[in-house]
Amino acid sequence: MQPLKNLITDVPGLKIGQAEDKAALTGVTVIYPDVAAVCAVDVRGGGPGTRESDALAPENLVDAIDALVLSGGSVYGLAAADGVASALGGQGRGFGLVDLPGVPRSPVVPAAILYDLANGGNKSWGQDPPYRALGVRALEAVSDRFDLGAHGAGIGARAGQLRGGLGSASQRTADGIHVGAIVAVNCFGSVVMPGSDAYWAWALEQNGEAGGIRPDPALIVDGDDWGAAKANPAAIGRTNTTIACVATDVALTPAQAKRVAQMASAGLARAIRPVFAPFDGDVVFALSTAQQKLTEPTHFTIARIGALAADCLARAVMRGVYAAKDA
Repeated sequence: MQPLKNLITDVPGLKIGQAEDKAALTGVTVIYPDVAAVCAVDVRGGGPGTRESDALAPENLVDAIDALVLSGGSVYGLAAADGVASALGGQGRGFGLVDLPGVPRSPVVPAAILYDLANGGNKSWGQDPPYRALGVRALEAVSDRFDLGAHGAGIGARAGQLRGGLGSASQRTADGIHVGAIVAVNCFGSVVMPGSDAYWAWALEQNGEAGGIRPDPALIVDGDDWGAAKANPAAIGRTNTTIACVATDVALTPAQAKRVAQMASAGLARAIRPVFAPFDGDVVFALSTAQQKLTEPTHFTIARIGALAADCLARAVMRGVYAAKDA
């Protein structure tokens, strides 16, 4: 077996590409399956910004995607998926309802965005935001290795009062199931405990991946003490949102992937406090590369995958913020 990189690309059949505009402090992350992959989405935040999320409903026609985009830029960032779709269409990839000469295929490229417009970067782009071009660049850069912290969709993110960033984590079970997560952490809530540098999800950390900081055993948290959250939601408005994708190499149906996405959202709740607020746009996608069959008993295996995905996502939140802290 190949050693794990502790990245979502440990899930066979998956690559990641990233591109940034450092002057504008914004960027794009593309999740790229080698072949069209089943995908579902769970939207928990009160202010989401998404593209083609309705198409992922299990009862709808399209049951697989060609790529997935996480982007900064709020509504402008949705254009990153236009660039990715155009590039993939040029390669002949996409959904074909009819197969006729001269009829292009339609790449299915869902997306979610976070708000980084007020982070101090130069956003004076007039009528030419950079996101379509960033999407194309990120797709061209896909690889099984990528940088964490202030990169891709997380370059301009804030995690409460801390620097936010892009995080990832993975796990392989003893019986060979691969699960991974990638997240751009731009939350209103705090990822650390009040009066402490210890992460809320510290107990899930593996091999010191987030610095190994532990809380004071005597720490007691007041329910109204949000610690290092963004202090004034009325003033900050929709400057938040944590967007993520979890993945497995086990073949899932759209309905099963939906359950995994819902379970994986618990990983954000373990790592961020408060979470899913009215001014967050928190979104979690779940993707299956179908490299191996779903084993019996199927419902129990899905529960395992969902639980592992939630843990990987919580770890990815910690890793993203930890990697960004010195940026």
